Amino acid sequence: MKNTPPCQSSRRRLLLGLGAAASLAAAPLSAATVRERKPVVVLTSYNDEVFSRFEAAFEKAWPQYKLQLVWKMPHEAQTLLRQPNQGGIDVYWSASPRNFAALARDGAWQQLGIDLTGLPERIGKASLRDSDGFYTVTEMAGYGFIVNPNALARLQLKPPTDWTDLTQPGYAGNIVLPNPARVGFAPVMIDLVLQAYGWDKGWAVWSAIAGNAGSLNERGSTFVTDEVASGRQALGLTIDFFAASAIANGAPLRFAYPKHSGINPAHIAITRHAANPAGARAFANFVLSEAGQRIITHADIHKLPVRPAIYAKLPADYFNPFKAAEQGVFDYNGDATRNRLNVVAALFEQTLIRDHGELVNLWQRIHRAEAAGKDVGAARQLLEAPLISQEEAAAPALQQAFRARLEGANPEAGDLERQWQAASQSRRAGVAGLLTAQGA
Repeated sequence: MKNTPPCQSSRRRLLLGLGAAASLAAAPLSAATVRERKPVVVLTSYNDEVFSRFEAAFEKAWPQYKLQLVWKMPHEAQTLLRQPNQGGIDVYWSASPRNFAALARDGAWQQLGIDLTGLPERIGKASLRDSDGFYTVTEMAGYGFIVNPNALARLQLKPPTDWTDLTQPGYAGNIVLPNPARVGFAPVMIDLVLQAYGWDKGWAVWSAIAGNAGSLNERGSTFVTDEVASGRQALGLTIDFFAASAIANGAPLRFAYPKHSGINPAHIAITRHAANPAGARAFANFVLSEAGQRIITHADIHKLPVRPAIYAKLPADYFNPFKAAEQGVFDYNGDATRNRLNVVAALFEQTLIRDHGELVNLWQRIHRAEAAGKDVGAARQLLEAPLISQEEAAAPALQQAFRARLEGANPEAGDLERQWQAASQSRRAGVAGLLTAQGA
């Protein structure tokens, strides 16, 4: 399933910002009831495959309401919800955690006010609901590796079990890597490695992985899957439901969760100025109900339900994140480092994505030298080191400078980022000099 705008038939209704209600599977309603059906206006970034299924099922369960769709990408959603009367939106439902937190600071939400019985507060170290009661997680996606088994076999590579496996020389040129400054799901992926291994070692891991990358994704969420499915790359870094959709459609791929993973959650919230708060709560209740949670396990959607009881009714091979969390797989605490995500994404882009060819060349030289028994430890250490410290990345002033950067908005680099890029270029020149001095 691609996280792209709704299909062509839905585009016509999006021109008005709204979606027509799906035909009800229940008995026909009277003309008076149809006239009295109250709209519930839902702002989302889900595509039509997801929304239309919820639309039909919700309106069957709650025939007094009709869903109306407003489709916006995350950076567009913030702008709309900051308009007068919040653009007429009743419910915001999207996989954009930073949006929910940022808008909560603006006072955009009212208390969710729904029954959360049977829904856990946490998975591993990750919170599944807002501590102030304004929003809650409705489903999850997990980070990991989509692999082409045939390509790995051809390269005589074992499937990776964790991020550090991808630093090995055998993966050189065979990884597709997303740019976290341009691809919405990727900043958390970068940060979870930094949190799992520590700031210094985490950046060393990312430097080596980026040096092994054969292609870079700056164009969208499904590019990684497409590259691996085509055989152009053996492995890609992504989230599970993009891989699941390709696999469900026959692609000869596998998805693997590393020992250190994290979740990309979707949340739901009711706007402070909702015109139909009762309908909004009915929809939120439905999404979190057993019926709603079963919808997201459809083969064309394949998300991870947030209601644990659902997994008992799923096939044995359907990944259960709650069981994995018992093994420490989901120890990433997104709340602890959320404020630095924009800083991390920008730093990653300027130091490991820009002038990527130079980075690749330097890592190839290091791998060749080490294979020949040469001591190039100083060059490796310089290439692995982060450009700024964890303390600098946590500075409120620096985080504030990047706070306004909206998710997925593809911003232009500012003065500080250009300084980072220049410093990174200077550092790579130093690495090259050290390697040359060692005859590498």
